[in-house]
Amino acid sequence: MLAEAQRHLEERVARVEEQLAALAEAQRKTEEHLATLVEVQRSMSNELSELSSRVSSLSDAVSGLRGRVLELTYQNKAVAYFGPLLRRVRVLSMETLLEALRAKLSPEEFRDVLLLDLLVQGKLETWPGKPEIWLAIEVSAVVDERDVERARRRATLLRRAGYRAIPVAAGERATLGAEENARQQGVVMLQDGRVFLWEEALKTWLASSE
Repeated sequence: MLAEAQRHLEERVARVEEQLAALAEAQRKTEEHLATLVEVQRSMSNELSELSSRVSSLSDAVSGLRGRVLELTYQNKAVAYFGPLLRRVRVLSMETLLEALRAKLSPEEFRDVLLLDLLVQGKLETWPGKPEIWLAIEVSAVVDERDVERARRRATLLRRAGYRAIPVAAGERATLGAEENARQQGVVMLQDGRVFLWEEALKTWLASSE
């Protein structure tokens, strides 16, 4: 009787040990699976990070290309965009001003003003004296505060060299910050060919040169 009970107990213990071994094996496989998942997740995270970096670089490249296309558009359609505002509109190469700029500006200022995206000359017949003015235009797909500041700064350098320059920031659209800065600094805004803050800019820059 005792021997039979002992045998049954040993069999039960053996089954429990088998079950424990099976559980241990299952746990080992689960841990291996989890380790694999962690590695896959890490690899995917790295790939996503690399993809995000590539998308960001591509976005910058596309933005730069759009800006360049816009520069050419404003250059080719200068008369259409600025003709209603000025007479005898023409696009000027910075080469035509090189010597005057070099004589009046520091080397650093000279290099900066030469980076101006577009320079347009025309006669302002609606202003007393019908002055000749130069539009210092910075072009960007999305105009932001930096574009407004560059236009203002480079127009100021042109004025220092003796040219009656008006700063212009042009693009497809503008940030709210850019619009506010343009209003405060007397910078003309062109959005998709439409002109804003023209009269305000004339009062700011032409009144100061009289």
